[in-house]
Amino acid sequence: MTTRLADIAAQAGVSEATVSRVLNGKPGVAATTRQSVLAALDVLGYERPVRLRQRSEGLVGLITPELENPIFPALAQVIGQALTRQGYTPVLATQTPGGSTEDELTEMLVDRGVAGIIYVSGLHADTTADMQRYERLRAQGVPFVLVDGFSPKVQAPFISPDDRAAMALAVTHLASLGHTRIGLALGPRRFVPVQRKIEGFVRAMQERFDLSAQTVETELIQHSLYTLEGGQAAANSLIERDCTAVVCASDMMALGAIRAARQRGLEVPRDVSVVGFDDSPLIAFTDPPLTTVRKPVPAMGQAAVRTLLEEIGGTPAPHSEFVFMPELVVRGSTASAPNVLRTS
Repeated sequence: MTTRLADIAAQAGVSEATVSRVLNGKPGVAATTRQSVLAALDVLGYERPVRLRQRSEGLVGLITPELENPIFPALAQVIGQALTRQGYTPVLATQTPGGSTEDELTEMLVDRGVAGIIYVSGLHADTTADMQRYERLRAQGVPFVLVDGFSPKVQAPFISPDDRAAMALAVTHLASLGHTRIGLALGPRRFVPVQRKIEGFVRAMQERFDLSAQTVETELIQHSLYTLEGGQAAANSLIERDCTAVVCASDMMALGAIRAARQRGLEVPRDVSVVGFDDSPLIAFTDPPLTTVRKPVPAMGQAAVRTLLEEIGGTPAPHSEFVFMPELVVRGSTASAPNVLRTS
């Protein structure tokens, strides 16, 4: 027991006496200190005493499209932790090809009496989908928040990254390295984030290189799937069109673009520069480490939870879009264009 107290105290940065007070439910401990001790218990793998286990305020559903792209588990973790801190129990529901649909998962969560639902990259992002499903959910009295994708047809809070700004960051970076033939690899056009990335990319290319919108759209943009294989196929097409740099709409696509370049005997970044999007976990440790536009996942996840809990609490946030700025993270997959004189 003494060893355990010492371990927990060291992890939490408090005295053993303070740990003892928290574990025994004694008063006189600041809320932040108490939280630090509980977090230390969890990190070290100790089971919380029964009296310290939170009573659930209820279940909150989180619906994601899939978990193969590491950005979705990262967002789910942020949202899950934020819900747990507020006393709610997160229920992760994931769509899989040939498995449960978003509507079926919604029905399952509603049947279980969830207090609210957070949708990530759901049908709300698909411009061809029927948005009435969300109005029907609202009519049932279930609060919800929508992440990644916007529709003016749905009265709800939306949480989004600034996709247009993300493309401007990527193009500006590559242009500063001397690239003029920059391609964009991204998913199907029907999705709102895709359309916004196209708008941002076209505008940035027009401003930088005085190209027409038609030239950019027909020669420098390639649609594919949001997978490694999709990125590989799109990058192959763009490299064949003499692109010396490829901006990808996800890190997974960017890894596919690097593979495409290597299969053609090209080196990244010497012959082709690649920029991803998301800054997924572990992406800094790829070969080469990936330059990417970081999606503000912690801020977006926390905002989604805060907004949903306001809805649940009866003081709804404005039914509008909260937009978060991404940032460029420069690593090893981008370098001077091949035709730019190197000084090193």
